Amino acid sequence: MIDFVAFDLETTGIMPLEDGIVEIGAVKFIDGLPQKDFCMLVNPGMEIPIEAYKVHGISNEEVKDKPPIADIMAPFTEYCGELPLVAHNAKFDFKFLEAAVKRDKCKAPTGQVLDTYGLAKKVFPGMLNYRLETLTKFFEFPNTVFHRASEDAEYCGKVFLRILETLEKNDISTEVPSLVQLGEMREMRFPQIAPAGEQLGLF
Repeated sequence: MIDFVAFDLETTGIMPLEDGIVEIGAVKFIDGLPQKDFCMLVNPGMEIPIEAYKVHGISNEEVKDKPPIADIMAPFTEYCGELPLVAHNAKFDFKFLEAAVKRDKCKAPTGQVLDTYGLAKKVFPGMLNYRLETLTKFFEFPNTVFHRASEDAEYCGKVFLRILETLEKNDISTEVPSLVQLGEMREMRFPQIAPAGEQLGLF
């Protein structure tokens, strides 16, 4: 069974180039077991709309003194190492972090990003829907709250483990390239932007 990092974001909206990140949460799974999580509130550089607040409950007051995402990407990258990353409806989270990396020219994880939403549709066909809450109830995971990054990341990781277990029982490869193909995903990897000095070869 592969080791991986499950991650999730909470944001001010749904537009990666216009909205900001207010929370990033991740849980590393080693040998099928969750490890110490990574969770930080983020100053999005803008007001949090009431509609977004109603979803995640994170207020402007909570994030006003927190670091911007550019300052968080280095420790997040160190936490992830070279492991593959997993998110639910991964394109959403990927696009937000990709936009931040390109805008702020900051570090980013190197691992392939996988999507539990697309994989679950392939591995568990016929469900009413494939929302994270629905899958959590289907697998009868004890649950507390949704729409907070760390909790959603852990649920996502547990769903991914069930996907891997089901594939292994059916003698289907769980290698990362096979998972990308099974989920009909495009390659999702964050851009790796070298510091300016390295780019120019000056020093």
